[in-house]
Amino acid sequence: MAIPALRHKVPMGESEGESLLHEGLTRALRRAGIGAPAELQRLTGGATMESWRFEAEGMAYVLRRAPSLAFMEERPFGHDSEAALIRAARDAGVTAPEVVVELDESDGIGSGFVMRALPGTPDPRAILAMEQPEVILAEAARDLARIHSLAPAALAADVPMLDYREGVEKLREQFEEAGGDRPIIALGLRWLLDNLPEPVEPVLNHGDFRLGNLLAEDSHLTGVLDWELAHFGDWHEDLAFGCMPVWRFGAYDRPALGLGSLENYFTAYEAAGGRTVDPARFSFWTIYRTVWWALGCLKNARVWREGQDRMLERVVISRRTSEQEVDLLLLLEEDAPTDCTVRQLWEPQPRPDEDTGDASMEEILIAVSEWLASMKDRVEGHDRFQLAVAINALGIAIRDDRYLPHLHANKRMAQDIISGAKRLDQHGVIGRLRQAALEKVTVDSPKYPSLQVALDRWTIPKVQN
Repeated sequence: MAIPALRHKVPMGESEGESLLHEGLTRALRRAGIGAPAELQRLTGGATMESWRFEAEGMAYVLRRAPSLAFMEERPFGHDSEAALIRAARDAGVTAPEVVVELDESDGIGSGFVMRALPGTPDPRAILAMEQPEVILAEAARDLARIHSLAPAALAADVPMLDYREGVEKLREQFEEAGGDRPIIALGLRWLLDNLPEPVEPVLNHGDFRLGNLLAEDSHLTGVLDWELAHFGDWHEDLAFGCMPVWRFGAYDRPALGLGSLENYFTAYEAAGGRTVDPARFSFWTIYRTVWWALGCLKNARVWREGQDRMLERVVISRRTSEQEVDLLLLLEEDAPTDCTVRQLWEPQPRPDEDTGDASMEEILIAVSEWLASMKDRVEGHDRFQLAVAINALGIAIRDDRYLPHLHANKRMAQDIISGAKRLDQHGVIGRLRQAALEKVTVDSPKYPSLQVALDRWTIPKVQN
């Protein structure tokens, strides 16, 4: 994923694994005529891939890698294709990094490639705080137009094609594999099946074009990272993905990448040579990607349960599904009749305080959370990030025990929605879905900006005594 600013210095010789990494990286750099690496640092981000920053002959580089070749077996294309994509994009004027060498199996350190480090930060909140976000937005639109102009013959990469109907069917399969019991996701899937657009001439999509995968410095775009989800498809998909509320990082009132208005984004994109933007297709792909990310979050729980990856972050990300359910319902109920979308009373009902006897489960979790918080200044780098994730996980458990009535999982209702037996224009459906969405996101992510938007739109204001 994107390259974060926080780094964890790893002294050479600290472990056998790090020694092997240094030796394999030295072999790879030698093929590019570059000297041995020094000051190897593990970067703290990366949900799927590792990133390591290092110095060599006075220059800064980043190694992006999967630690084993087996990790890459189910991915749509390998690091050789990803490196080829990045090279082609850079040649086309995209602010992509310079790839200097790919890892070889004989290097013995997995799959990946080395890039020259770029200036700037990927921290979304730091980017959002820059003085001229509209400049970054215009430059992002320009780069996206250049990506979409890349001809297949120029790529020298094996990039898949997204068939819309097949994509929706695969999302439905993922939904059933995850239990098929989330009615709001079912509502999104039903809408997608009913509103498939006609195919258009496909273009290269970056696939993950959003804050978090963009570098910026002094109000200018300095890098486009993480090309592992690239594919051919509708250009509206790339435009829509970065505009989802989850990728605005709190800038809800600036729907274009959290940096500005959709009007300015589309105008800059078209002016830079991008295709004409169709609002209806943009809406389709916004809903498609919201369902896609909801199911992606949900999948993290299964990955953890099956032992594929026991990182704590997996279980916490799985609870972010509720964020997408709120966003999805806000989008979908725009098509519902006005008389079905009236405001309703809603207020989470905490259980009575228990302040006698031995410690309750909630008090035990609070005590553990407080102890972990006291350790914050004693750890650094990736361990500090994981500590923050652990505290967040305990917060979810505390709120779950206190508030959640478990309305969010309802297989019968979900299946009725997918089959078309239940619709938003039927009495009581919207109200029940709203209540489930509000209860769940209040527990999972109480600071998520869309929660306040939903409360403002859906609930009757309290009367002050």
